[in-house]
Amino acid sequence: MSLDTLSAMRRALEAGETTAVALTEQALAAAEAKADLNAFLHLDPTQARAAAEAADARRQAGEGTALTGIPLAVKDIFCSEGDPTTAASRMLANWRAPYDATAVARLKDAGAVLLGKLNLDEFAMGASGENSAFGPTLNPWDRTRVPGGSSSGSAAAVAAGIVPATLGTDTGGSIRQPAAFCGLTGLKPTYGRVSRWGMIAFASSLDQGGALAWSAEDVAEVFSVIGGHDPRDATSAPGTVAPAGALLSAPVAGLTLGVPEAFFEAVDSALQGPLAEARAQFEALGVRLKAIELPFAGDAVPAYYVLAPAEASTNLSRYDGVRFGHRCENPVDLDDLYRRSRGEGFGPEVKRRILTGTYALSVGYYDAYYRQAQRVRRRILESFTEAFQSVDALFLPTTPTTAFKLGEKRNDPIALYEEDRFTIPANLAGLPALSLPVGFSNGLPVGGQLLAPHFEEGRILSLAHAFQQVTDHHQQRPTAGGVA
Repeated sequence: MSLDTLSAMRRALEAGETTAVALTEQALAAAEAKADLNAFLHLDPTQARAAAEAADARRQAGEGTALTGIPLAVKDIFCSEGDPTTAASRMLANWRAPYDATAVARLKDAGAVLLGKLNLDEFAMGASGENSAFGPTLNPWDRTRVPGGSSSGSAAAVAAGIVPATLGTDTGGSIRQPAAFCGLTGLKPTYGRVSRWGMIAFASSLDQGGALAWSAEDVAEVFSVIGGHDPRDATSAPGTVAPAGALLSAPVAGLTLGVPEAFFEAVDSALQGPLAEARAQFEALGVRLKAIELPFAGDAVPAYYVLAPAEASTNLSRYDGVRFGHRCENPVDLDDLYRRSRGEGFGPEVKRRILTGTYALSVGYYDAYYRQAQRVRRRILESFTEAFQSVDALFLPTTPTTAFKLGEKRNDPIALYEEDRFTIPANLAGLPALSLPVGFSNGLPVGGQLLAPHFEEGRILSLAHAFQQVTDHHQQRPTAGGVA
């Protein structure tokens, strides 16, 4: 029996067929054996082993949960007490978090065993996993290709079989795009559904934590633990999240799935076959497909790349070498301290976005750029609201291509920004969105995306779960020669 999924590990633990200690040793060995992927920035075997022993004791006492004893890992943008929390930036290379992020604390309370912190694009700014100050992450399906970003390590660690699930964050597609490139299921919940407290900010009105795993079933287990209201986060949505079983159990036959044809026409030809087969499979499940239009979705990328950098320029202004972050050696005055500390601490993409955002917010340009982008954002939300009056959910591609070669687009920021064209609209509207594997093209995974109205995560999880009951794309694993 393979023990590389959360659900399989949970059943084996409940049946007494394995222990948390054994699963943790397996995960630590895999992390060491696959260190060339550069998925982890920090691995803590001592802490993990102690947590595993505590988890076994907890299960023996009959106090275990679905996650008790399961080895997991989190993107290094979540604070975890006493551990390095770098956001993959030289700016925070020596900083250790004094507290746990709410999502991390909830995993620990559930008895999960956290192995360490995962690589990412610096401050979550990127679509390839190449912008980390500590080196790029590699794609387990093909080490010459990117795993997607910004949650690059979160996707690679699952796809490589190191851990069965991870936490990531999604500001413009940073969970869903890596999930698509690595053959995983990745959920971006409704904005505010997972607390941002203790999650290093990129763009505060867009950032959202979520989970990556092989299946919708496993993603639902993690989401049911980390989701729900948190009074420490002013943007946290009220209410609780249903248990995993309830999130997956809604019947899908009879639902209407909106299909924006313009999105499918915009993908690379190699993806069109798997996406067409996925649409046919949903119809076989009793789901009705309806062609729709999203008239303002095409404006999402330019609006996002005004709004997100504007928020980033504000959020990252705190890293000035005085109280937070890297401090240059021997500054001659305060101006020199600011210039050199920030110049040395931030990487090229972060600098680019800070400059872009500062320009968009400056006097004389605010109305032309920032205010106009906010109007576009509102129109995008309105177009989704109108669409959901006639359909229950939407199905569209996750990415325009499969995973591209390392370095292929690194010197072309616009080409990289366009990689998020299908994922950004959900962030601007605050909608729940999920990427699931729908097939392969030339040995590389292809992802499809499901969107639903606010707080309807259960609807897209049920759709994905039903799809995965009759397909095996999520059961494929990378090997040295391609698909297992």
